[in-house]
Amino acid sequence: MAYRLLFVCLGNICRSPSAENIMNHLIRQAGLEREIVCDSAGTSSYHIGSPPDRRMTAAAKLQGIELIGQARQFIRSDFEEFDLILAMDHDNYEAICSIDPAGTYQDKVQLMCDFCTNHKLREVPDPYYGGTEGFNFVIDLLLDACQGLLDFVIKEQNLTPSSSPSIERS
Repeated sequence: MAYRLLFVCLGNICRSPSAENIMNHLIRQAGLEREIVCDSAGTSSYHIGSPPDRRMTAAAKLQGIELIGQARQFIRSDFEEFDLILAMDHDNYEAICSIDPAGTYQDKVQLMCDFCTNHKLREVPDPYYGGTEGFNFVIDLLLDACQGLLDFVIKEQNLTPSSSPSIERS
């Protein structure tokens, strides 16, 4: 059974689909497509059915990452479906946990930046209302966090990659 990761932000059009697609890229490079499966969701219903934001798509493309997918909202059954739920910021974390008031699944919810090895930020900032540099920064931050997350999952699940995943940064 594959290890299942869910990335969550507010609208599921910028940060979480970027994390999902970056992670899938790294998983493919490592040859672990059968062992690790990713999805993303938003805590709000603002953008259900929408593709990833075009500005985020352009920033990811600069790093050789294609953003695909459609926005969906986080639902209670996601707690059962996924092994690890990664919130982009504290507000997302709180929104996810509010759906589980008994705290039954709290051990499955973590902040994405907990897996960063180069960046010191504790949250992935929402670039939606900013300029190009904000989107580029978020991609760089998520590249760092996803690599750390993949290393964590490989170690925790005792997986053997077929190659060493890494993204060439321009």
